Amino acid sequence: MGLTLTDKIKSGNSGLTFYSLTPPKITTGPERIAEIAKGQLERISALDIDGLILYDIQDESTRTDQERTFVFTPTLSPEEYSRKYFQELQVPKIIYKSIANMNGDRFKQWLTDNSDVAYSVFVGASSQQQVEQTNFTLRDAFTLRQQHAPSLLIGGVTIPERHAKKGDEHIRLNDKTGQGCNFFVSQCVYNVNDTKDLLADYYYHSCEKSFSPAPIVFTLAPCGSLKTLQFMEWLGIKVPKWLFNDLKHSKDILQSSIHTCLNVASEILEYADKKNMAVGFNIESIAIKKEEINASIELLGEVIRLTKPATRAAASQLLADVPAVL
Repeated sequence: MGLTLTDKIKSGNSGLTFYSLTPPKITTGPERIAEIAKGQLERISALDIDGLILYDIQDESTRTDQERTFVFTPTLSPEEYSRKYFQELQVPKIIYKSIANMNGDRFKQWLTDNSDVAYSVFVGASSQQQVEQTNFTLRDAFTLRQQHAPSLLIGGVTIPERHAKKGDEHIRLNDKTGQGCNFFVSQCVYNVNDTKDLLADYYYHSCEKSFSPAPIVFTLAPCGSLKTLQFMEWLGIKVPKWLFNDLKHSKDILQSSIHTCLNVASEILEYADKKNMAVGFNIESIAIKKEEINASIELLGEVIRLTKPATRAAASQLLADVPAVL
């Protein structure tokens, strides 16, 4: 009998691979939702993944003064979407839960109503303004989970860009682990230096404090257009200027971004391996365009080959052989 996702996370297995989806917008008609879900189910059933992430998308307009590239429309709740359309999928579902606009009573009720959810990632408010409006923090959510849903295996979010600005993300990781987090999923990464800085500080901090670092699953996503690239930056994803320019002027931005993501994954794996840190990858499509979704599946396949020890050497050679399309 193979290891469960819980086993893999708690034993610190490296090479976890997730795929992630955003549920349809609430403005989508029932027939179209069923059609979308059917296509997703067929696609996901063929994937060799450890888990499926379903996002809880929130309005982040208070996080930045910059104009949003795409207009925000609320989506179906990930737990309901999973329950209604993915019951037959024999892949663990990881439900994102944002605490934005929640309070203690509402969150406690959410835990009670969703006792069938086995894995969740708790996401904090996107701005201090949201916290002040509700007086409910991520720490409060962790406490309520321990009291009312102790069997729920939870993860947290990590953001390498935040570490580049504040220099304390490794301490946040340690604190969240102490509050019950067993693993972490990053925001989409395109800046490998910021990511390696975080890994280094987390590793040496764990050595100093004598604890084992929790697995970190780094999110990668292809980019198929300048508009997607601009939206990524609005989300807070740091794309180095040289890379932004290269992608912007690329003959094939989609294939260039896939090659970039594979290089990022390869560097992260190489660095983490030297320190015996458990890392994995979560693949998403930021845009809902068919070509970008297909590219995310292509990227997932390459990442799976990259993370399997028996094929890592061959995958490294594959990267070297991929022709430049910039």
